[in-house]
Amino acid sequence: MKFFFRILSFIAVLAMSLTDVAPAWALTSRIKDIASLQAGRDNQLIGYGLIVGLQGTGDGFRASPFTEQSMRAMLQNLGISTQGGQSNAKNTAAVMVTANLPPFASPGSRIDVTVSSLGDATSLRGGTLVMTSLSGADGQIYAVAQGAVIVSGFQAQGVAATVTEGVTTAGRVPGGAIIERELPSRFKDSINLVLQLRNPDFSTAIRIADIVNGYAKARFGGPVAEAKDSQEVVIAKPREADLTRLMADIENLVVETDTPAKVVINERTGTIVIGSDVRVSPVAVSYGTLTVQVTETPQIIQPEPFSRGETAVQPQTDIQAQKTGGRVAIIDGPDLRTLVAGLNNIGVKPDGIIAILQGIKSAGALQAELVLQ
Repeated sequence: MKFFFRILSFIAVLAMSLTDVAPAWALTSRIKDIASLQAGRDNQLIGYGLIVGLQGTGDGFRASPFTEQSMRAMLQNLGISTQGGQSNAKNTAAVMVTANLPPFASPGSRIDVTVSSLGDATSLRGGTLVMTSLSGADGQIYAVAQGAVIVSGFQAQGVAATVTEGVTTAGRVPGGAIIERELPSRFKDSINLVLQLRNPDFSTAIRIADIVNGYAKARFGGPVAEAKDSQEVVIAKPREADLTRLMADIENLVVETDTPAKVVINERTGTIVIGSDVRVSPVAVSYGTLTVQVTETPQIIQPEPFSRGETAVQPQTDIQAQKTGGRVAIIDGPDLRTLVAGLNNIGVKPDGIIAILQGIKSAGALQAELVLQ
């Protein structure tokens, strides 16, 4: 019997410890997941190119004269004369080619590119991107793209009907660009590391600095991190540390994150996202809708036989008014689960919940930022 009670007490203590620790686990993240290195940002590339091999879905040369000019210039560069000839085949399309050059990318590595139609092409499916140079904001060429285009959408057209799914005038070339120039980077020569929070917050920035300083005191004997503001945390490089190893150790440190309370509403799609820290003061809510239906049923009146009368139309209108809802509910949201349960008890659709949340915010009872998209 004593052994049985010991097991029960052990299970109770274990359950209490798990209850206390679980919320902390749910709010912790690695530094690499919530912040990025300022020196390791992406760079955008852009270029203009041609896609060939389309099955009659390319640009029309009358509506897109730049496509014909580009095709003639390309053929002339290849040593082919285009004098005196004009092609009406719609198997070529002019596109803008974009890509993101990742940080520390070396020459010879490949990146994905996105192509988007510039003219009146109806589909890029089955086309091939011809060699296109990609330039950065400084005008220098950093990559060259070429390859088969993959389009997720499709289009089927007949004489009297057309079916289109997705976007057929944009696609991707996986691994289609080869990096030719290396970005000027001196990561090893830097004197500090600058971490930028993806979601700026003063509390999270302070916690990152404290966690890094705790690691630095145990490893190097002194603090090295300072929170500059809500977005940047500056880490000074210790004299005896290797910067790459230092960053590898820091980015795996676990930090308890903090975010402001927000309610994000998208009225076009009816999407509602409520943060875990959103609170609602006690407030009474009544929601009801009034529906008015007007029906016109005109009647035709025929004259009596041999009366020499005329056929007339007698209007008849039926109006029905229906009111739904109207129940009054008290919403008190000390936590997210209670708030959602209170909104669901009213029994309204997402568009009604959006109106209720806006009304609660106007009444000053919503303790959160309301973001409308």
